[in-house]
Amino acid sequence: MGKQHSESYGADSVLNVQPDSFVSVAYHHDFGAHEELLLMEFDEKLLPDVLSQRVSFRGQLEEDAVLCTKSKTYSIKYVGTSNSVFLIPPSQLLMDENAEGLSDEKEDDRFIAPVYKVAPGSMELIEIAPRLDRLKLLLSENHVGISEMSESEMVLDKDEGSKVLYSWQDLVERVQASDDELRSGLEALSAVEINGYWRILDDKCIDYVLTMLLHNSVLADWSLDALRENQVTDMLESDGVPRSIVGHCLRVHGSRVNEDLEMESVWKLDERKVCVHFAQQVLKDGEMKMEKFMEDWIRKIPSGMHGSLDMLQGEILMEKIGIETWVRSFSVSSLPLNPAERFSILFKVRPKWEWKDLEPFIRDLKVPGLSSEGLLLKYTRRTQPSLDVEPIFSAR
Repeated sequence: MGKQHSESYGADSVLNVQPDSFVSVAYHHDFGAHEELLLMEFDEKLLPDVLSQRVSFRGQLEEDAVLCTKSKTYSIKYVGTSNSVFLIPPSQLLMDENAEGLSDEKEDDRFIAPVYKVAPGSMELIEIAPRLDRLKLLLSENHVGISEMSESEMVLDKDEGSKVLYSWQDLVERVQASDDELRSGLEALSAVEINGYWRILDDKCIDYVLTMLLHNSVLADWSLDALRENQVTDMLESDGVPRSIVGHCLRVHGSRVNEDLEMESVWKLDERKVCVHFAQQVLKDGEMKMEKFMEDWIRKIPSGMHGSLDMLQGEILMEKIGIETWVRSFSVSSLPLNPAERFSILFKVRPKWEWKDLEPFIRDLKVPGLSSEGLLLKYTRRTQPSLDVEPIFSAR
């Protein structure tokens, strides 16, 4: 018989048992179901975050909880096991119990590893895409309109009247996404923080501010490639536009061109973003013949900028009816982020898609462990009568 391992008598003794030695195991005096204790299995790359308490559980009472690190979201799945998994306290904890007189351990039990619980399974973590559709739903409850666009009117109690507003902490508590993913979601929605609450500007408000900016750029002879933030903000503020909204407009429709954060910010308007905005404005009342759309769109585009249909991938749908082409607004930003729901809507709108038309409406879908090809295999049926014909995708 091997030699009894006796350097410690808790979990350490089992983990460090040597060849040709053994450890005696018995039930702890407090053995039981202990349903408050659950095993959770972590990948080694997650351990530093867990041990440093940089993870959190998120979700409402009616939702399955998720675990979030700073940058990723994980679903939690219970997996049963047919093997007996013994939970044995660490040696230090047992020694502390003895020192405090909390244990009735006898002298003969010193080298017996006590089993506190037999675990029937463990919780496993699976990386998932953040559940950001709820974010869009929450922020869509109260857009900022032109009539509300003054600093005094935007200072509201979050529970005042029918206004339901959300701070960063409110969103953290309600949206199942990591902090980094939540910030990316807010950026994708063009949300802005106003007086501590995250808001979305409605289309009329966005159009009003951008039009005012472009109008003043003509009056003041500003270059759209070098807009000085303080200069722009001062002039638009005199027209009743809050400074926070002016800065937001520059961030949404442009990019900063100077890297020195200590210097005044200088911005360049993004040609594609500005052209897409005016295309959406032209189509806001419904579908149009292509010729009429192009005529109205080009008329709205600022001088010095040039629009092309390539800019509108993922923003419009074109349909051939007889000899005429019709166009209507259909923005990828309005579609669900859940892949099953996204494909369901796409195939209701158009039962059959060519890849060049479908790709702009699914390129933003991100599912951990699943490539674009994997998404197509899972949610679509591909048909291609011959190699010289473009493949067609329909609902699976």
